[in-house]
Amino acid sequence: MKLIFAGTPEFAARALAALITAGHEIALVLTQPDRPAGRGMKLTPSSVKQLALQHGLPVAQPLTLKDVEAQQMLRDVGADAMVVAAYGLILPEAVLDIPPLGCLNIHASLLPRWRGAAPIQRAILAGDSETGVTIMQMDVGLDTGAMLLKRVVPITVADNAASLHDKLAEAGGEAIVSALTQLAQGTLPGEAQDDAQANYAAKLSKEEARVDWQRPASELARAVRGYNPFPGAFTSLQGEPLKLWQAAEAEGKGQPGKILAADSRGVLVACGDGALLVTELQRAGGKRLAVAQFLAGNPMPVGQTLGG
Repeated sequence: MKLIFAGTPEFAARALAALITAGHEIALVLTQPDRPAGRGMKLTPSSVKQLALQHGLPVAQPLTLKDVEAQQMLRDVGADAMVVAAYGLILPEAVLDIPPLGCLNIHASLLPRWRGAAPIQRAILAGDSETGVTIMQMDVGLDTGAMLLKRVVPITVADNAASLHDKLAEAGGEAIVSALTQLAQGTLPGEAQDDAQANYAAKLSKEEARVDWQRPASELARAVRGYNPFPGAFTSLQGEPLKLWQAAEAEGKGQPGKILAADSRGVLVACGDGALLVTELQRAGGKRLAVAQFLAGNPMPVGQTLGG
């Protein structure tokens, strides 16, 4: 097929790579403008742009798709379909109507379970046992279009947002290639979503990642996984921020936030129900450290309280 591809981060780059490998003609790549990144805040191209340039693909970085010039550029391509993955710009109805086969979105959840910006993290935070990717025929709503194809991905207790992202990115690349094959053959019927089953996966904020030790240990263990790598679950130690990168639910009882034990196995902290065993930590300005290394330079005596 002749395609327009629209995407920005690594999740989208994995899908673009799969389409290239499958032999589709990528006539145009749309991605977000270069953004400042790194310690020097140097303008850096997106993962999708970097991959596109490596393969000699034409790239456009419009600030909006709402103006007539951008829309005419898309019409001039003459693509059969547009594939969209974590692009970051709203596609107005005029753009959705341009490709004869429409615009297909690679969404990182089993729709309609999680619609919105952060479906990977919200699935972990909610304690879902599985998630997946949905290839969706885009419409003017927020992730409300007809579902064309799904791939299920289990969520294990070892998964954090980063590892689950990678699994879903791989599944998304396979799924979109399969969906386009079926679409070309006319064997890809759409299924309407049940709006009553939908939840909004709101964008993550730094403040929501602050650990509330009154909550059950099971919820806090999921929070540590769900906010890794961004924004990072955090509490405070002697008034200074302390990030928690790995933790698990454990047995223990005490005043929420109080340290019950601290040794090479982990820092055991009492929660509203049960306890959290923290095994990787980071102080402000420091490195992420396994608990034994952290305690060597940052003693955490039993009885000390974390948080406000």
